[in-house]
Amino acid sequence: MFIKLYAIAFPVFLAIDMVWLGLVAKNFYRDQIGNLMKPDVNWAAAIIFYLIFIVGLVVFVISPAVEKGSWIHAVLFGALFGLVCYATYDLTNLAVAKDWPLLVTIVDLAWGAVLASSVSVVTYFIASKIGL
Repeated sequence: MFIKLYAIAFPVFLAIDMVWLGLVAKNFYRDQIGNLMKPDVNWAAAIIFYLIFIVGLVVFVISPAVEKGSWIHAVLFGALFGLVCYATYDLTNLAVAKDWPLLVTIVDLAWGAVLASSVSVVTYFIASKIGL
């Protein structure tokens, strides 16, 4: 079941996060931390993050939600998982990086929660629809 849930969650995650990064928040990050950003994205690092993050989402959130038959579990624990994961990055940066903006941390924590919750519940409903 893990592989099937992963195969559903991965494109859902990419679609939602690409809309965020490419359209909604593109200027926000450039304006807030543009001086820290590389001119070219390190796609290998980004893909490795996505692969690992989605493993955690499937193992700790989506699979348990499917087993319980609870979309509410997917929403709530997805939000918690996203918050914890994004907090690891953003709060560490806030603690040790010079001039790391508090606003970026706040926005990223909210985005991590929304993203993981959304991916979890969409994956849950797709999996339920196809009988997983």
